[in-house]
Amino acid sequence: MLTLSVAVAFLVRLMLVLLFLPFSALDKIVNFRGAVGQAREAVHATAPAVVLILIGLCVEIGMSLCILTGYFDRAAAFVLAGYCGVTALLWKQFWAPGDFWAGGKGRELFWDFLKNFALAGGFLLITFGTGAGTVESFLANPLASSNPYAVAAPRP
Repeated sequence: MLTLSVAVAFLVRLMLVLLFLPFSALDKIVNFRGAVGQAREAVHATAPAVVLILIGLCVEIGMSLCILTGYFDRAAAFVLAGYCGVTALLWKQFWAPGDFWAGGKGRELFWDFLKNFALAGGFLLITFGTGAGTVESFLANPLASSNPYAVAAPRP
C-alpha cells in the first residue's frame, strides 16, 4: 500500500506539471524563434521577448522539477500559479478581439484563460494545502517542503 500511495502522489503532481515539463519547455527549445515571436506580441521588442522566453523556460523546468521531487515544492507551486496567471493575462486576452459573443477567437481564448486559472488553483493546493489551517504554515515557512511522499503511520 505504501508503494501505491507514493505512486498516486507522484502521478497527481506529474499530471499538474506535464503541460510544462516536458511539453511547453520542449516546444520553447525546439521552436525558440516562434516562442520569441509570440512573446513579442506582449512586449513589442526582441530582446525583452527573448528574456521572457528564457525566464519562462527556467520557471517551467525548475519549478516542475521542484514539484515532482518535493524539494521547495510549495514555493515552486506558488511561482507556477503566478506564472499561469501572468501568462493568462498576457496571452489569453479573450476581451481583446471583441468577438466573444459571436463565437470567434475571443471565445476560444476565454476557455484557455479559464484553464490557466484552474491550473493555478491546482498549484495553490500544493502551496497552501487543502485546509484553512495549512495557510499559516506556508506563510511561516514558504520554502518548506510539503513532504509529498511521506506516508503517515496508521492510527491504532
